[in-house]
Amino acid sequence: MAGELENPVVVEFPLRGEGWMAVTTPAARIPSHGVDILGQRFAFDFVKVDDRPGVHVHPTSSFVANTIGGRTVDCYAWGAAIHAPFAAEVVAAVDGVPERAWINPFREAARMMWNGVTFRPEKIPSILGNHIVLRSGDVFAGFAHLAPGTVAVEVGQSVQSGEILGGVGHTGNSTSPHLHFQLMDSADLMRAHGIACAFAEYDVHTAGGWERVERGIPGARERIRNR
Repeated sequence: MAGELENPVVVEFPLRGEGWMAVTTPAARIPSHGVDILGQRFAFDFVKVDDRPGVHVHPTSSFVANTIGGRTVDCYAWGAAIHAPFAAEVVAAVDGVPERAWINPFREAARMMWNGVTFRPEKIPSILGNHIVLRSGDVFAGFAHLAPGTVAVEVGQSVQSGEILGGVGHTGNSTSPHLHFQLMDSADLMRAHGIACAFAEYDVHTAGGWERVERGIPGARERIRNR
């Protein structure tokens, strides 16, 4: 596994602020999502958490979050700006997929299992939700599950590194508002192979405070800050 991550493509971290956490990362396992399909071999899932130990993506208690659930828009990540990780051309931009207003853990888990069991290529848009694909040479970057009405770019547009693309949401195959981010070698997800990715710089919270990381691949459940 380590050998596959030795020469990653280095891009800018696509989120800003504190509290970000990679709950799915190739630093923990490859394929990171358990499958290679849809170019996901080295994909990340980033959620935003509070200061409580563990993974708390919503201000409610653990008991309520794991039983009743909570409002989508109350999740810490919801609506957070997504930034272009490099200068690129927009080759796909989909908006208008509706969002589930309430997150129920049982319904979301069942939905993901059903989509996996019944997967067909024509279901890809409903799995990605609102999404964007950028191209820079032979490298494509995919962003999935954006909030409806937030996609700020269109196909054919050129974007600069750091430019806002849209907002984090809960559309498609999502258990809570988060950013699914991946690099791949094609915009055609049925043909795409994942490309290993590292981030140019960000901070990781440790017992001694914040430490700067350069050309890093976030570990599972590391608390990340990007200024």
